[in-house]
Amino acid sequence: MPNETHGSRRRREILDTAADLSTSVGLEGLSFSRIAGEVGLTKAGVAAHFKSKEALQLAVVDAAAGHYAEPLLAAAKSSEPGLPRLRALALAWLGHLETIDYRGGCFFGSAGLVFAGRPGPVRDAIAEHTRNLLSMLEEQARLALRLGELATDVSPDILAFQIHALAQEANLRRELLGTEEAFEQARVALADLLSRTKRVEEPRARGRKRSGT
Repeated sequence: MPNETHGSRRRREILDTAADLSTSVGLEGLSFSRIAGEVGLTKAGVAAHFKSKEALQLAVVDAAAGHYAEPLLAAAKSSEPGLPRLRALALAWLGHLETIDYRGGCFFGSAGLVFAGRPGPVRDAIAEHTRNLLSMLEEQARLALRLGELATDVSPDILAFQIHALAQEANLRRELLGTEEAFEQARVALADLLSRTKRVEEPRARGRKRSGT
């Protein structure tokens, strides 16, 4: 990254490593000493970047969110608003989860499950980023509905739910069950879902033939 200082570069390395590690041991399993062993620093060297374990966890959540935001923003900029953008966002999200090299797959999938029942700043941060993703999908679904691109009985929040569920299921199948084609299956399911919810143009009524012709 241009104009990046040694300190900021080291902090980014720590956060990337911690995000990766947390998908295996959980955010609660992170410790300064464990991360230090992964990045080749002393415990004090890692701790110098963060005031507390909670500060580390919050920074890791933001770093992980930044990784998935990049392909989604790129997809949004390169697609037309409405159904095309909804499809592009969904495919970008699937592509990100498929190619990310975290050892436990989706960061928010694992972190969300662990912190769902633990009130506090870390849970709130995970929920906020997850909600932001769902809102991006729902916003484009609502726009597609207003533009007449979706069937009138489609519920935008349900559609966003289904798209998000496809991505999480693909992640679970690959990471837990070892289904290598899980994300390809998810893309097929996405295409089917959007096809079934797309508005079908009614055929124009043909004029009756005049008698005697």
